[in-house]
Amino acid sequence: MRNTTLLLVIAAVFSLGAICQSFEPVLQKKPAAKPLLGEPVTVTAFGATGDGKTDDTEAIQNAINSQRGGIRFPKGKYRISKTIEIDLEKVGYTSLHGEGVAQIIMAGAGPAFRFVGTHGGTAAPHTVKENVWANQRTPLVDGIEIVGDHAEASGLEAIGTMQLTITRLVVHDALHGVRLIKRNRNVILSECHLYHNRGIGLFLDHLNLHQINVANCHISYNAGGGIVSRHSEIRNLQIGTCDIEGNMGGPDSAPAANIDLDARETSLGEVAIVGCTIQHSHNAPDSANIRINCFSTVRSVTDEQRHGNITISDNVLSDVQTNVEIKYARAVTITGNTIWKGYAQDVLIEQCKNVVMASNVFDRNPRYHYGDGSISHHGIVFNNCSGCTISANHIYGVGDIPAAMTLRKCDRMNVTNCTILDYGKCGLLLEEVTNSRVSDCLIDDNRKDASGVAMKIVGGTNNQIVDNLLTK
Repeated sequence: MRNTTLLLVIAAVFSLGAICQSFEPVLQKKPAAKPLLGEPVTVTAFGATGDGKTDDTEAIQNAINSQRGGIRFPKGKYRISKTIEIDLEKVGYTSLHGEGVAQIIMAGAGPAFRFVGTHGGTAAPHTVKENVWANQRTPLVDGIEIVGDHAEASGLEAIGTMQLTITRLVVHDALHGVRLIKRNRNVILSECHLYHNRGIGLFLDHLNLHQINVANCHISYNAGGGIVSRHSEIRNLQIGTCDIEGNMGGPDSAPAANIDLDARETSLGEVAIVGCTIQHSHNAPDSANIRINCFSTVRSVTDEQRHGNITISDNVLSDVQTNVEIKYARAVTITGNTIWKGYAQDVLIEQCKNVVMASNVFDRNPRYHYGDGSISHHGIVFNNCSGCTISANHIYGVGDIPAAMTLRKCDRMNVTNCTILDYGKCGLLLEEVTNSRVSDCLIDDNRKDASGVAMKIVGGTNNQIVDNLLTK
């Protein structure tokens, strides 16, 4: 009996296997389900090849226009010949994902991708229209590389967007990296590499923009400047923990800066530059690490109505003609920075009001100053400023300039607790300074060939000079 039962079980198992095998071809032939509207889709599903040779422009544009939303680029090199337009009102929420393995070769003029929205309000929630929330908010670009293969090719451009977020984007050998124009709100640029472009890394061009965060980015070797604002109204610009280097051309190029915020035709305010390494190169004409000009040619600018509210803190700055240059601003704080190798000067402050410069180190470390045959001048200059506090700064080793620190035609300046060592011609120079105070400073040059003077005062009235330790 037991043997008979065992034989029946074995026979049943074999019969079941045969039945399953008979259905296997039918199961294999079942077609795959098509992606539903809104589900992520790859550009290859629309015919893109990613072989680096075929023109994939139409395929990628069709993928965008399909309104799938999440557009993914598998590993490959996608050559395009004109700008991929992303009209957010038409296609709805859109994000581009390359997972760090997709390269876009821009072989035409203009940006590889252009996001176009209709947001015309501010950053305040009540100004954002329903269609923006319903179709346009938070366009996203992540993990994509864009390479220029045309003299006028650029990376990414945005107009009228709300909450544009750009992460892990690489743009190189193009004209500009990222260009924001007209109006955008609440932009985030993070973990990006804008590197070795012919123009500007991050270009704020004819732009009305409030709230932009630039964080943890590498923005270097862009010949027209690193982060540049032109003809723009900018508020709430935060630049933090970035490496920003060499964003200027060669000896025959136009002047440029690693951070260049020019508000001469519009306005600028509420800026924080914190925790960055910003440097190179003194070989470029009139180069600067941070250059900010708040003078306005189109608005009334007086001592009481001027742009500013700027913080520059905890940065490492070196190897340019001028490390920090600020003009026509008020409410500026420059604190906790390490600064050296300013070949014209380290700091130039002109026509500014209510500036605090405190606890910065200006050092001449031989490791950085010898070997290339050039000598930086160093030095701090305040011209035509009022109501400023200069405290606890340390200055060591100044080149052939009038003074380690110069205050010229300034009023109500408070200079305290500064250390000025090996100052060359002069430690502290006051020219036509009024209603000011210098106290508790140590100014000393103990080098064997030292022949300068610790402090020199030319003209001026109603000043208090007390409790300083001066030598020579």
